Amino acid sequence: MISAEKHEQFQRLLKIMDELRTQCPWDREQTWETLRQLSIEEVYELSDAILTNDVQEVKKELGDLLLHIIFYSKIAEEKSYFDIGDVMDELCAKLIRRHPHIYGNAVADNSNAVKQNWEQIKLQEKGNKRQSVLQGLPKSMPSLVKAYRMQEKVASVGFDWNTSAECFAKVKEELNEFETAENPIEREKEFGDLIFALVNYARKSGINPDNALEYTNQKFQNRFQFIETEATNQGRNLIDMTLEEMDAIWDKSKKIYK
Repeated sequence: MISAEKHEQFQRLLKIMDELRTQCPWDREQTWETLRQLSIEEVYELSDAILTNDVQEVKKELGDLLLHIIFYSKIAEEKSYFDIGDVMDELCAKLIRRHPHIYGNAVADNSNAVKQNWEQIKLQEKGNKRQSVLQGLPKSMPSLVKAYRMQEKVASVGFDWNTSAECFAKVKEELNEFETAENPIEREKEFGDLIFALVNYARKSGINPDNALEYTNQKFQNRFQFIETEATNQGRNLIDMTLEEMDAIWDKSKKIYK
């Protein structure tokens, strides 16, 4: 059961939102459209906090996201569309429908079975409005994440490789096709196929490719900034250093940022 303290905290948040919406000039001006980009930014900030395992920052960014959910719902309430209670009711109903192994008679003894049930129920809910398991993915979703989610979704209905070894064989096949492509247009297409195959191999191997790439991005940034710092300490400009000199510092940075 929800404690009286948590109930009071949630009520306090709703009250503050009501006060800001009526008393703060900035808050009064906001619409769904003006909040949209800010919400996207908040999600990325939460992602950064998770990847660095910064617990306090995760707590802060979750609060920011919760604020946005309350804000959108408050604007909707003003327009008589729905309110935060309706949002929570619809979410509760969906969670119950899509977990028949908890709230019904279905059986799902592993996470793959749960995901398969989830996708099948989604298709049933949409009826004639949704004829593909791939419908519903946001058009603006980053391509790497979209590739991963597409592969997850089709796998949930059985369209999948049996083993990661089969996926890796496909990676090697796509790499060969990329290497033998004869013109820039074909190379770009084959490069896309290669990335898609790598994402599939990662998924089948239990690796989140987006997380993996972001860890590498952060590692690269740390190592290159180490080169910049070392160059500054030596009173030198990067543009005047040779690649061999920068590589030597890079090798030092690898011992620090593994």
